[in-house]
Amino acid sequence: MKPIRIGIIGAGSSYTPELLDRMGQMRDTLQVSELRLSDIDADRLSIMEGFTRRFLSQIGLDVRVTGTLNRLEAIDGADFVVTQIRVGGNQARVNDEKIPLRYGLLGQETTGAGGFAKALRTIPVMLEIARDVERINPKAWIINYTNPTGIVAEAVTRYTGARFIALCGGGRHPANMLFKTYGIAHDRVRYEYFGLNHFNFSYNITVDGEPITEEQWRGIAQTCGVNPELTVRMKLLPSLYLPYFHNCRHKVKALKAAEKTRGEEVLAIEKELFAQYADPAVCVKPALLSRRGGGDYAEIALGVIRAIAYNDSTFAVCNVPNRGAVPFLSDSAVIETACLVDATGATPTVFTGFPESVRGLVSAVKSYESLTVEAAVEGSRDKALFALLAHPLIMDYDLALPMLEELLEVNRPYLPAFYQGRPV
Repeated sequence: MKPIRIGIIGAGSSYTPELLDRMGQMRDTLQVSELRLSDIDADRLSIMEGFTRRFLSQIGLDVRVTGTLNRLEAIDGADFVVTQIRVGGNQARVNDEKIPLRYGLLGQETTGAGGFAKALRTIPVMLEIARDVERINPKAWIINYTNPTGIVAEAVTRYTGARFIALCGGGRHPANMLFKTYGIAHDRVRYEYFGLNHFNFSYNITVDGEPITEEQWRGIAQTCGVNPELTVRMKLLPSLYLPYFHNCRHKVKALKAAEKTRGEEVLAIEKELFAQYADPAVCVKPALLSRRGGGDYAEIALGVIRAIAYNDSTFAVCNVPNRGAVPFLSDSAVIETACLVDATGATPTVFTGFPESVRGLVSAVKSYESLTVEAAVEGSRDKALFALLAHPLIMDYDLALPMLEELLEVNRPYLPAFYQGRPV
């Protein structure tokens, strides 16, 4: 096997041990020879570098590990660059959650106004990283898990020429449900997958090439985490984020009533996690990490890396430019869809049709996403406002305008296009 060098930007993330664990599980099918860890937080980087060395030693995996505060050192010579950054940290996430709630609107990490604010902060930095890769190591692939991953993907693929694939654990949702409910192995399952990151629908689900039965549909509807009756009626397996759209008032009420936002919970979890990572005696993945979330992050990322590195065609859900796959969306619009991944990258599988019941919503959310990308790059307050007005969960000028100004002001340090007058 060809040895693979991986650079990780945002290696101080609490998710990094998931990658390490999966590398160990894949040692017979993926040979990682070098890990280059990079982060802007020296303390977190040092802790994670130490944990990485201990973990890999414990499992007997011979990988060269380096740590650097200079991301160019992680990029130069890498075969793959994994991006998992959080601009502003989790405290900025808390702002994303709380500010919209004050206006009676959804405050959530990737959906609605919260996701909008996160995108504005993240796009400038991700464009810098992608341009660095394009300039000094253009053959490298960027494998992105930075949220909101679909919006980030559209920014990078529209404004750079970097080789880029964005991923999300939610893409395995249909296969996960069939495994959970009926014990069916993931590699036996295929499906059409239409939509956007955190707003998508699976259908024409097959096992060994045969459509799942009515009984199986009803079974996964009961376990999928979304309204079972609606799932059966639609004959679509929706993203776990659909309730934010179809039960929005209930969700907003519940979030307002909660003692803590999810971001505040994550701050507490990460404080404890990093205390464990820093302990020289800890050389295994902490059980607490399961409470952090992340799903199938590492398995999907390393599976895609393996498919590209060894030209081994693999089924995976990816965020890629539309390029005609969905005729009613623009070619540059990034969609989240089922793909075949090999050395050439990710190629969307062919759709047999598009469910009419959700086409309108997908189109509206895509308009919001594309306007958000343009607003972030140009520093356009008008496009930022239009993005919020296009979003089905906002669409109220009297709420959107003051909320926009508050979100921009609290994120001022991260918005050069808006406050320094220079497009990114």
